[in-house]
Amino acid sequence: MTARKPSRKAPAPATSTSEATPGAPAAASASAAASAEHADGAAGPATGTLGPLEASAPAPEPVTTPMPAPDAAPSVAPTPSPAAASTSAAASASAPVKRAKRAAAPPRPRRAGGGQGVRPARPLDDGDRARLLAGEHHAPHDLLGAHQIRGGVAFRVLRPFARTVTVLAKGLRAQLHDDGDGFFSGLLPMPAVPEYQLLVGYPDNEIEIHDPYRFLPALGDLDLHLIGEGRHEELWTALGARPMEHQGVTGTRFTVWAPNARGVRVSGDFNYWDGTGFPMRSLGSTGVWELFLPAIGEGALYKFDICRPDGTHTLRADPMARQAEVPPANASVVTAAHHVWRDQEWMARRGDVPVHEAPLSVYEVHLPSWRPGLTYRQLAEQLPAYVRDLGFTHVELMPVSEHPFGGSWGYQVTGFYAPTSRMGPPDDFRFLVDALHRAGIGVLVDWVPAHFPRDEWALAEFDGRPLYEHSDPQRAAHPDWGTLEFDYGRTEVRNFLVSNATYWCEEFHIDGLRVDAVASMLYLDYSREEGEWSPNEHGGRENLDAVAFLQEMNATVYRRSPGVVTIAEESTAWDGVTRATHHVGPGGFGGLGFGLKWNMGWMHDSLEYVSKEPVHRKYHHNEMTFSMVYAYSENYVLPISHDEVVHGKRSLVSKMPGDWWQQRANHRAYLGFMWAHPGKKLLFMGQEFAQGAEWSEGHGPDWWLLDPSYAAESDHRGVRTLVSDLNTVYGSTPSLWQRDTVPEGFAWVEGHAAEDNVFAFVRYDGDGSPLIAVSHFSPVVRHDYRIGVPDGPASWVVVLNTDAGRYGGGDVRNEEPLKPEAVPFHGREASVTLTLPPLATVWLRPA
Repeated sequence: MTARKPSRKAPAPATSTSEATPGAPAAASASAAASAEHADGAAGPATGTLGPLEASAPAPEPVTTPMPAPDAAPSVAPTPSPAAASTSAAASASAPVKRAKRAAAPPRPRRAGGGQGVRPARPLDDGDRARLLAGEHHAPHDLLGAHQIRGGVAFRVLRPFARTVTVLAKGLRAQLHDDGDGFFSGLLPMPAVPEYQLLVGYPDNEIEIHDPYRFLPALGDLDLHLIGEGRHEELWTALGARPMEHQGVTGTRFTVWAPNARGVRVSGDFNYWDGTGFPMRSLGSTGVWELFLPAIGEGALYKFDICRPDGTHTLRADPMARQAEVPPANASVVTAAHHVWRDQEWMARRGDVPVHEAPLSVYEVHLPSWRPGLTYRQLAEQLPAYVRDLGFTHVELMPVSEHPFGGSWGYQVTGFYAPTSRMGPPDDFRFLVDALHRAGIGVLVDWVPAHFPRDEWALAEFDGRPLYEHSDPQRAAHPDWGTLEFDYGRTEVRNFLVSNATYWCEEFHIDGLRVDAVASMLYLDYSREEGEWSPNEHGGRENLDAVAFLQEMNATVYRRSPGVVTIAEESTAWDGVTRATHHVGPGGFGGLGFGLKWNMGWMHDSLEYVSKEPVHRKYHHNEMTFSMVYAYSENYVLPISHDEVVHGKRSLVSKMPGDWWQQRANHRAYLGFMWAHPGKKLLFMGQEFAQGAEWSEGHGPDWWLLDPSYAAESDHRGVRTLVSDLNTVYGSTPSLWQRDTVPEGFAWVEGHAAEDNVFAFVRYDGDGSPLIAVSHFSPVVRHDYRIGVPDGPASWVVVLNTDAGRYGGGDVRNEEPLKPEAVPFHGREASVTLTLPPLATVWLRPA
């Protein structure tokens, strides 16, 4: 991404925030905020609804079941049948959404009531009671649930809006005392805590549920240790919402890292967005909060209600959510993976050849606009066949992580672990990747660890203080995009990002990550004026924390996912972007450890050259040859990306001078030069058929240009056919890719023919087999053009000519085979004479 990308124009949704004071009014304020934000948009509660909203009905007279004497057999009262419980839950689930708007206040204090044989429990300390109601308690499990004490087992439940709460166990049905404000408690003369459930009664129904506060933590000590160390390489298995079976009960474990929070509660459609009764417990010094909720399963919507250090509340989407609502809605979604992969053959062989020694030709795609309106599964029916027909080895998907504003193209991410739901759920994205792999096509994705947007429901000041962003406002604010930069020096934040990189590779079988905006991460003074940044500890401008993060990310990905490649979009001359992390360069830094780097210099220089009128190109000849001065300093990709065909920069064919014929001829000649030049290839969608208009995320490529009923269809289809042939010859010719990264793979034949606008060079494979490429950027035919050729081959043939009639060219040809003559030329013993077509590239190989 470059500084020319659009910034967010749409205002971020407002976060529901309220002042919290001790006692019920604070709970009412937080509850009202949560309920108001989601009441109108809720699609209805998910499986396991935990409570309706009626709060104003008078309390019923207590219904009690006598407790047996200690030595007597307990009397057994009938309990609801599963069918009755299901009917009751369904009735709760169908409660009108509009009731949420009447749930803004907590229940009025009620007179105490309880059953005969249920003794009153010791009252809650006023401070604990107020903290629970205000969502500020760090250890709710110490107060809620069942606890063995002297005299029996004390039960305490917090169920706002409930009229009754009854404990159900084998041989037991005991109604708890109503303590007011949603608290219910009682002391039962029992020798041990039983396996029990709660029967919660509301004015219009009752539901039978497991008590969330009877469960031990569902997150292990090893997970907590690794999180605290910043070394949890599978962080997604520990944090977020995870459906699971815990202590024999099915439900969902909710965990979130919020070290500055005074308290955290789970709020969702299963509790009508009122988290009062669902406070989470703090798991020690790690800053992790946890709560296991029985009966909550996939599809449930949720957020975290966080009490900030100043006592106010904020409702936040889960940073680790694996699925999100379709924007502009922004709740997190409980999900689990069920896709059965069928790409075993691809995964087994993808690392057989190092990527820098293999053919790599990439088709860059913006999925939402490639064919607007298609889902992931529908794309799986069309995209693999199209890319395979064009001969590309890989697709590169512009960011698929969840993002609220479509105009950002995905580069302002709010859900780093969630594929965007615009086109379907995560398993459907897996289905698309699987389909591409089975078609023999690798999948790269754009990954954006450089920054994140300021939406108040997302990562910005997540728990009330800078957490994911740097604590220094100057370091946190990204000057170009109005976003926030990550704090790479914080171990938990670095862990969040490193784990995210491995997550995409392991959970979605992604074959490579193109890391966006690396330069903005590496330099403390990036887009900042003097006085707007502070030097590092050595007095330099390098962001040492970012360097360490990138090195750790690359080392971890390559260790855990053989065959995966990481690619840097890095636009400066930083030394060692694709050097191994343990090899220290002249600047004193180890390499960043990327596999490949976008060659932004080649892209800018070559586009500058071809945009000139042919008569002026001789003055810019060095812009086409300069790339070979530094070609082997890194492992390069030659990118003609989305950034070059938007915002007034025009499409690739529209950059070319001359009439329509010359524009297309220039376009074809340039692609021929690019495919022969050392470096892997990348072409953005629409440029493969010479689309004349700039790309727009609103409508995507102009597919109508390939409609046979369109008069100029053959012009565009000819360019598309050329791209297919370029990829076919490229993939079958090792001299074009096998020695991309070493000087032995390239030699100039003619690099100084500025007056002729001609460039000629030889590419060699590992065995020394040559291919000659001659590019001619003048609109005239040059006859008997002599070039030196390598010794050995007895004759040469044209393997590709961008002026061929099938591509829309003039079909100027050479008589074949071309026999070398013993005429020294260009420093070689033999030479051939060619007819150079106008504005064309010709490839020759031994006959």
